[in-house]
Amino acid sequence: MSDNKIELLCIGNAMVDVFAPADSAWLKGLEITEPVQHISQEQAGHMLSDLRGGNTDNLVFASGGAVSNVAKVASMLNTRAAFAGCVGRDDLAALFENELRDADVIPFLTSSDESTGVCFVLDMDGETRIAASPGAALEFTEADIREDLIAGVDAVVLDGYMLDRRPLVQGILRLASRHGIPIALDAASVFQIKEKTEAILHYSRNYPLIVFMNADESIVFYNTIRKSSNVEEFTSEREKEAFILKEICPVLKLITEGDIFPVIVIKLGGRGAVVLAGGNIHRVGTFAIIPRSTVGAGDAFCAAFLSAWIRGKPIRECASLGNKVAREVLMVPGTHIKKEKLASFAKLLR
Repeated sequence: MSDNKIELLCIGNAMVDVFAPADSAWLKGLEITEPVQHISQEQAGHMLSDLRGGNTDNLVFASGGAVSNVAKVASMLNTRAAFAGCVGRDDLAALFENELRDADVIPFLTSSDESTGVCFVLDMDGETRIAASPGAALEFTEADIREDLIAGVDAVVLDGYMLDRRPLVQGILRLASRHGIPIALDAASVFQIKEKTEAILHYSRNYPLIVFMNADESIVFYNTIRKSSNVEEFTSEREKEAFILKEICPVLKLITEGDIFPVIVIKLGGRGAVVLAGGNIHRVGTFAIIPRSTVGAGDAFCAAFLSAWIRGKPIRECASLGNKVAREVLMVPGTHIKKEKLASFAKLLR
């Protein structure tokens, strides 16, 4: 590999994660009432002002957005990673870019007059509330994609939250496919899966796609394919895993038969992962720990899996490394992890 070659090009929503304790009355006053919700830039501005004006001891800022997290963790594993996205012209944009550079990620950032996207991860007495305002992240368009940049990489990583921007997504898929470059897509959320299952199936039939989803997303994906309105209830993660292996995997296995792509990866958190590829089902277990924060762990799994994949490692090794690196990220807020913590895993990829 040339020293200047980019192996992993990550294209996504540039967001800054803000981790902070929160008071229920304060959140109610700001109309933050759902476990996960979008908020306006005005609401985000008020929240930032309040948090910065209060006790900042437990206030943590970190560059975020799923695909940015993938780029950072991949780079810490000595994968040459780049990130493309859009930020504002504010102090959060500077923080975002500096954290990418500190992680040795190559930034390809465009600028907008909108505020840099922000995602608040709020701890309300042990209950987590997430409030996001994408801001400038949504200003990234197909005109910002350079074919010469895509043409030289080993894989492209695409943020599932971008599926709403069809011209952008299709432009990236066409360019990558033209040059024989695989595209990794993280499903992003159960809401995205519910709305975009048909699009994901279409893309998986026509492009070299690796699809990552978590357990809940895989269940929604399965029910949407079957046109079922069932809402399964599980008493444990073990029971959910059993349902996925017994009911979902045989159906998704059919989608992967007959070619290298698509590859479907189901992240099971503390239960490990299942990978469906070439008509085969690969179950790779792990052991659970008590996390400090689950934010970014799935992104770390993707980063490690893809770093191993582009180096030709067997699928089970890719998933095993993903499990191990995700477990390390569970110990820190977001992907705010020091490179030394991942050094032993980086050696496995040499």
